[in-house]
Amino acid sequence: MVPRRRERRRRPWYRTRAFRLARTAVFAVVLVTAGVRCTGHVAPVAPARAGAAVSDGAPAGPAPGGGADEGDADAAGRAPGKKAAARPTPPRPLPRSPATTLRVPSLGIVASIVPLRLGPDRHLGTPPLDKPKLVGWYAGGPTPGERGAAIAVGHRDTKTGPAVFAGLARVPRGARIEARRADGRTAVYTVDRVRVFDKAGFPDKEVYGPTKRPELRVLTCGGLFRHATGYTSNVVVFAHLTATR
Repeated sequence: MVPRRRERRRRPWYRTRAFRLARTAVFAVVLVTAGVRCTGHVAPVAPARAGAAVSDGAPAGPAPGGGADEGDADAAGRAPGKKAAARPTPPRPLPRSPATTLRVPSLGIVASIVPLRLGPDRHLGTPPLDKPKLVGWYAGGPTPGERGAAIAVGHRDTKTGPAVFAGLARVPRGARIEARRADGRTAVYTVDRVRVFDKAGFPDKEVYGPTKRPELRVLTCGGLFRHATGYTSNVVVFAHLTATR
């Protein structure tokens, strides 16, 4: 007797390959659509304005309001609707006129100025040791308020005691330095930073190099004192012109 062939059952429709492919396609469409809707709520970042001024070599920041939702504070912490304070316009450089008096109000310094020149060794001289309260101004460089790096130097101390720049290393950032000119005008500088450089590795270019705006360098001795060689370092105050009167 021949055995009967077992009949093959048909798969349910929900288990067929065609149904699985169709279901996958539907899910993919739903996910893409949902993703587009979510990203659509992100506020676009506004591009920087063309031609926006960049002052003093500082990197330009983001344009006002870029990427901020209405009602939120911006990246600078300002409340919405408030305008950023405008940066003060830098003063115009002054014409040439010799320096006569230097004032550093935060240190109580009011000193007369004498012109200094380079010696035969191409080193800048200093005020006379018997007049420790004088400040020297490099006559071959910019005068107060002129474009470029003006140089003023003075003693820290002498054998008779503290000199004009005994406390120069303590001048705070943001302090004023005022240089009176022979024409009666005054150049007002603001301190940017104070550095102490070892004389063996003194950065001539950083201190004496050309600048695009009126700046000031005030120098005195610093570091350790050795009877054979004197002080090991120099204190240098970096400042830039912020006002004239």
